[in-house]
Amino acid sequence: MPVALSPQDTDPQRRRLVGAAVIAAALAPLAGAGRAATPAPIASTDFGPLKQVDAGTLNIGYVEMGPPDGPVVLLFHGWPYDIHAFAEVAPRLAAAGYRVVVPHLRGHGTTRFLSAATRRNAQQAALAVDGIALMDALGIKRAIVAGFDWGARTADIMAALWPERCKALISVSGYLIGSQQANKAPLPPAAEFQWWYQFYFATERGRAGYAANTAAFAKLIWTLASPKWAFDDAAFARTAASFANPDHVDIVIHNYRWRLGLAQGEAKYDDLEAKLATGPAITIPTITMEGDANGAPHPDPSAYAAKFKGPYAHRLITGGVGHNLPQEAPAAFAQAVIDADKL
Repeated sequence: MPVALSPQDTDPQRRRLVGAAVIAAALAPLAGAGRAATPAPIASTDFGPLKQVDAGTLNIGYVEMGPPDGPVVLLFHGWPYDIHAFAEVAPRLAAAGYRVVVPHLRGHGTTRFLSAATRRNAQQAALAVDGIALMDALGIKRAIVAGFDWGARTADIMAALWPERCKALISVSGYLIGSQQANKAPLPPAAEFQWWYQFYFATERGRAGYAANTAAFAKLIWTLASPKWAFDDAAFARTAASFANPDHVDIVIHNYRWRLGLAQGEAKYDDLEAKLATGPAITIPTITMEGDANGAPHPDPSAYAAKFKGPYAHRLITGGVGHNLPQEAPAAFAQAVIDADKL
């Protein structure tokens, strides 16, 4: 059974090439240089209360709000973010009559593995199975699924493999389903450069560096991925607390190493990964979104539009909106959820 807790419990160029140019550019805003105003204010209060529920191999921490009998919306965050990305989205949806569930992904916040013997696996299929397990644990037969970054990929996979469980999809940066085989193909140099941290994480130096400097690393990614988002220290701190999870480093490192074929997944997911490697179409109603200032690696909308075979729309959110679209433009994200429900 879910148990309420108090708020207090709580996807490539080598490192040297990046160091001088990218790090210096990123650190200037962190030191206080001016940036464009954020499109929407950051929530100033804790996002909670947290609940916990056993689901699959995990005990998942999540926030829930809205009427218990309302249509369900599952909101999935990415890396390096957490449930606070939806701190202004969830109340809007709850006020519109939705039952909103916002879980911490494995390796984040209060989500924990039930067994110390379970592999700390972050391959794409595993995260999607977590989403289905959460629905089962909470008695949710069908839900609107929405997310960004890792969360968009998770929602995409759920929609592709279990369309009978998903009423509609909202996916920032569109179709993000991939495969280890496809990831073997090299990208143009400029695109590889954007994935610098993936190559860093492929090394033991990278693992050690991330473990020793998790918050600073995450703050750098926030700045690079959303160069015009004027987040404050308090907003970052609320999310950074979720990286204290004992499995966080293992999950992050495995996710990026698995993508490059440098880490193995689990055999129990082989059939699902084989289906995902074919690039399955998504047939449920979908709205894809992109911010006009997304500094993270992302595909052009024209590259994935044909993957969506049901009712479909794409929205470009302007005004300096970066990678963390739900937190930077919560009203636009919430409206996309409501509109996708009507497609």
